[in-house]
Amino acid sequence: MSTGTSPSCAPTASVVGEVAVPLRSALRERVADYIELTRPRIALMALLTVSVGFSLGASQAWNVVPLLHALVGIALAAVSSSVLNQFLERSTDALMQRTADRPLPAERLTAREAFVFGTLSGAGSGVYLLVFVNALTAVLALATILLYVAVYTPLKCRTSLCTVIGAVAGAMPPVLGWTAAGGPLDSRALALFSILFLWQFPHFLAIAWLYRRDYARGGLRMLPGSGSQPRVTGLIAVVYALALIPAALLPSELAAAESLAGSRYTAAALLLGLGYLAFAVRFARRESVRTARDLLWASLVYLPSLLLALMYDHFRLIG
Repeated sequence: MSTGTSPSCAPTASVVGEVAVPLRSALRERVADYIELTRPRIALMALLTVSVGFSLGASQAWNVVPLLHALVGIALAAVSSSVLNQFLERSTDALMQRTADRPLPAERLTAREAFVFGTLSGAGSGVYLLVFVNALTAVLALATILLYVAVYTPLKCRTSLCTVIGAVAGAMPPVLGWTAAGGPLDSRALALFSILFLWQFPHFLAIAWLYRRDYARGGLRMLPGSGSQPRVTGLIAVVYALALIPAALLPSELAAAESLAGSRYTAAALLLGLGYLAFAVRFARRESVRTARDLLWASLVYLPSLLLALMYDHFRLIG
């Protein structure tokens, strides 16, 4: 019998480590792809508006636990809308430079994985909101998913009017927050909806102008088309920015019993609205990459600034 040490068949620690590292890396990349499907920046913006709607609807009865339940349920709805949208548009996304590297067209995730993820998220949203929030919010969230996925997404290849449908879905988050807090579907909810609805058009038109050729390559019939007449996109942006000014004043112009804000919000809304309009006019006068990007940035400053002013003045009045 040999007294020497027998060679072991078990892998050494260094070999195990070498195998574990790529496995961990692959898992991180897979998780990152699932997160990318959710479009986290867009979801975060939506959840911020949900929080505003909830805070205004709850007012003095504000409580963090119901808000967290609302955010979880509505976040699942946002995830479902985003994932199922990309599931349906995976072939189109592969044709466009800005979307070709998304997880589905790049084949880092399969269509089946995305469909299951999006469907379960949507179902989970409805069940969660029904159990932990209320039936009205659950129904509205599911209706928003259906509108975005089953109506807006297919229409993108057929008519530029799809933008209006998309804007309806995009304006729902503050309304969902409002109803989650127990608020009724009244003129105050309509005011919040109107602000988000109109705000989206200059914002989206700036993006669509910047990527108009990419949209054309993907076969999407979005405004502006690749053959649009000069200044048409800018003029449409001006019309909506102009309409947004009186719409943004609604929270302070409602009947006294329903008013959400006062004179300080009115002043802020006028100032912000005129600034947003100025960037839209500048874009209309000279459609260029710079003016489109400036209008896009102006839209991203306008909305949170307006909502912060609304919340500040609302709680000042009731406090």
